[in-house]
Amino acid sequence: MARSPMLHQVTTAPAAAFVFLAFLIFSCPTEGSPQQQAGNSKPVLSSRTDLVALPVSVTDGHGDFVAGLKMENFRVLEDGKPEGIEFFEQENTPLTVGLIVDHSGSMAPKIRDVAAAVVAFAHSSNPDDEMFVVDFDDSVSVELLHGKPFTSDPEELSGAVTAVSARGQTALYDAIAEGFLHLELGRWNKRALVIVSDGGDNISRNTFNQVLAMARSSHAVIYAIGLLSESGQEENPGVLRRLCRDTGGVAFFPAKDASIEATMNQIARDLRGQYMLGYVPPSKADAAVFHKVEVKVSASGRGALHVRSRTGYTIAARASAGEGRSAP
Repeated sequence: MARSPMLHQVTTAPAAAFVFLAFLIFSCPTEGSPQQQAGNSKPVLSSRTDLVALPVSVTDGHGDFVAGLKMENFRVLEDGKPEGIEFFEQENTPLTVGLIVDHSGSMAPKIRDVAAAVVAFAHSSNPDDEMFVVDFDDSVSVELLHGKPFTSDPEELSGAVTAVSARGQTALYDAIAEGFLHLELGRWNKRALVIVSDGGDNISRNTFNQVLAMARSSHAVIYAIGLLSESGQEENPGVLRRLCRDTGGVAFFPAKDASIEATMNQIARDLRGQYMLGYVPPSKADAAVFHKVEVKVSASGRGALHVRSRTGYTIAARASAGEGRSAP
């Protein structure tokens, strides 16, 4: 089946060709800016003041999300040293999210279920969310949604998933790389990629290490739904686990007969429950060095709390083209 004319086919250059500056950059609008004229007081992405952004999920001993925390309940440590929090958003703020959907040959029986799960995800998300779909097999296609880079319409998202038939090999890393690039067009501070795949990677030009470098220099959180087969041939669940863990997300591996829709709803709930923290990094001297970050929460009367966030960041990353595909 030929690709739909609604789709923009992308040939993704290796990540070594890009420099990802400003891990997260916030600034308040300057006087007379379009943001102020529109009455928008929220910080917007700009290139003026570097802030490291941390999506943070907080749960109690029962696994339930803990709402209503304030900035003073959080502490941030970079490389073991405390940092002052300069930016704080409470849970259920709008986000920009990319849905990275595997269309390799083995996914054919699952595409309709995936499309239904995407619809459920859109219905359970914030109505102001902006979303896009990246379809991939042995090539990568970004859904233009009738000329729009984003949509919140569940039916448009479903159509984007089913517009391409499942066939060919698996360019997972190229698809993730394109997802990161498309996220940069978004307007919201909170960003995420949701990967739905049943395989590893057997044809990408990008490597795992290049994609990991992109993840570490982006503030997006990654979630994954790994639809694994019984044979496990060419599958690499460790890749999904590593990308999710490093960015503060979760990798799910539902059983063969489990509902993909239920898992997608769980991801939507997790995103709604997140807080967003931002702080100024202490030094730009070692911009390409990986800095470890730890978030701690204390709230009287809330009992023992569990915190999940990204493990660290790099401000600028340039992956080496000679690095291999395998995950550590």
